[in-house]
Amino acid sequence: MANNNALNREREAYTKKHAKSKTMQAEAAKYLPGGSSRGTAYFDPYPFFVDHAEGHYVYDVDGNRYLDFMINATTYIVGHANPKVVKAVTDQAPKGLSYSAPTDVQVRLAKLLVERVPSVEKIRFTNSGTEGTMNAIRMARAFTGKPKYAKFEGGYHGNSEEVSISVSPPLSKLDPNGYNPVPEWPGQPPGVTNDVVIMPYNNLEACEDILRRHQHEVGCVIMEAVLSNIGYVPGKPEFLQGMRDLTKELGMVLIFDEVQTLRLAPGGAQEMFGVIPDVTCFGKIIGGGLPVGAWGGRDDLMALYDNQKGATISHPGTFNANPMTMAAGEATMTQLTPPVYKRLNALGDSLRAKLRATFDELDVPAQVTGVGSLFGIHFNEHEITDYRSYLKGDKAKLNAFYVGMMNEGILMFAKGIGALNINTTEKEIDQFVTAARKVVQRIR
Repeated sequence: MANNNALNREREAYTKKHAKSKTMQAEAAKYLPGGSSRGTAYFDPYPFFVDHAEGHYVYDVDGNRYLDFMINATTYIVGHANPKVVKAVTDQAPKGLSYSAPTDVQVRLAKLLVERVPSVEKIRFTNSGTEGTMNAIRMARAFTGKPKYAKFEGGYHGNSEEVSISVSPPLSKLDPNGYNPVPEWPGQPPGVTNDVVIMPYNNLEACEDILRRHQHEVGCVIMEAVLSNIGYVPGKPEFLQGMRDLTKELGMVLIFDEVQTLRLAPGGAQEMFGVIPDVTCFGKIIGGGLPVGAWGGRDDLMALYDNQKGATISHPGTFNANPMTMAAGEATMTQLTPPVYKRLNALGDSLRAKLRATFDELDVPAQVTGVGSLFGIHFNEHEITDYRSYLKGDKAKLNAFYVGMMNEGILMFAKGIGALNINTTEKEIDQFVTAARKVVQRIR
């Protein structure tokens, strides 16, 4: 009850600052279910509407300014309206937004990613991370001839039908004696759950048992080296290497979803942890803020899409590798040098350390997770290593914290997670921690 009261107080404070957004939300709801085309855009009592964004800040229609640690789901690693990205896009726009033919900028961005990411010998672009993971799984099935794939409980890999299994299931639907596939919504075909094998994150022994039992059916394992959906919880080194060794032994394609973790190093999480998959999926930062997705990997796998040799798998797409996205992506990625990654990761370490010290000082049971420039906050007494330990957190307190941080001018994900960008300094880190202290003192 105490946490619900705190949440109500924070929501009341929020509504006093967002009168115009309330009116706009009511208008939007007349034409869009929930008032939006993006599920994560909504929260109670209603979302604010953005007027503009620049650098580290977002400004809403009510005149409020937010220090943005959400940066559109980790996308804006170089900040909003980055001058070099804006110039690249405005230079390309008069030449045409998209064509039915390739462009040189696609080749340049592909070359950059192939040279940086250890697992990638060839790459192919599409329009969302969802499409990237979907095509990677399709490719693995075609290559191995095995129909099933394996994923981790709590793992999010986009919005396609087959990966929308066991992403955010309630505790009541989880088998206490095993790891059962749980559909995300009513009406999903039975075949979807029949074709997936669910495993626990950071539990190599259980994963080995499961994969050995299904080795003749499972063609690939898709995973994040840092599980984003539960607060950017990294895989333990022995777990990640164990999954690499096991999939290689069993003839399964190992797919790393690096849609969010590419920001950890020039070569992504695989470079940071020294574990090289067969295939990597991309999104977010490689498009510079425009819609993008990609997947790449070993040449023998990617050859299934080689039109020069008679492609085994067709991959059409009107806006695949459109020059606007490619130009924005190139302008973003060329700014991300090794020193930039090193600085961002050090700032992430600083933020996590200061948050832990603050929670300890205030005697508030909390966990701070994350790695590099990614972080997560949990009001949870237990160490978080997988989805089930994540579920033990105090959701009402986290909701109150999220709204309270907005009331302090700080924007992050409703799940209590966020990311840094190249505009972040110790000043912004301290601003975040100061706001967190104030909010926790109100809601504790």
